Amino acid sequence: MSAESALAFFVAIFIFSITPGPGVFAILARAMTEGAAACVTLSLGMAISDIIYLVFACYGLAAIAEHWGGLFTVIRILGAAYLLYLGWQMWRARPTLATEAATLKSSDQLKSFIQGFLISASNPKVILFYIAFLPTFMDLSVLTAQDIVLVSLIALVGLMLGLMLIAVSASWARRKFRSERAMRGLNRVAGSIMMAAGTYLGLRH
Repeated sequence: MSAESALAFFVAIFIFSITPGPGVFAILARAMTEGAAACVTLSLGMAISDIIYLVFACYGLAAIAEHWGGLFTVIRILGAAYLLYLGWQMWRARPTLATEAATLKSSDQLKSFIQGFLISASNPKVILFYIAFLPTFMDLSVLTAQDIVLVSLIALVGLMLGLMLIAVSASWARRKFRSERAMRGLNRVAGSIMMAAGTYLGLRH
């Protein structure tokens, strides 16, 4: 993989990471209510799930998306239900005027990581995207283990940068809301975004 191809791949992954979808909506909702720091493990879970799909694509395992369709459907429905639940909790949450989110406990970080992983894993079409996407930048027939490690690292950096850029931007907007009324409205907006993401995820085929 040439340096030019690696750079082009990084830019494409970065753009892909900020394309609206359930994951981006989840990041927006979390950042607006808890701040950017609370989105790190959520974003990491999404990125790791995407990288697993990327590795599958590198090895030509497109059949997984077809043969495990039933399993992916179950995961998608569970992920959608979880997003709806989180959105409803945000809608009902009492407003907090804290300017920054509290430090996450290890258990909270793990839950956040799992949530992000499930949101991304519940969309098996990602692997089809990578299968169509990768040949533009590399010859899959001659990929080595080192090449796969390289593209995985590039993808990790590109995805995390894109998702955290969204989180920081949403968190910045959050800090502009100081009154209890404004925070209640922000919670409801964030909750609505999360529930909309869950509905979208549940209804897509």
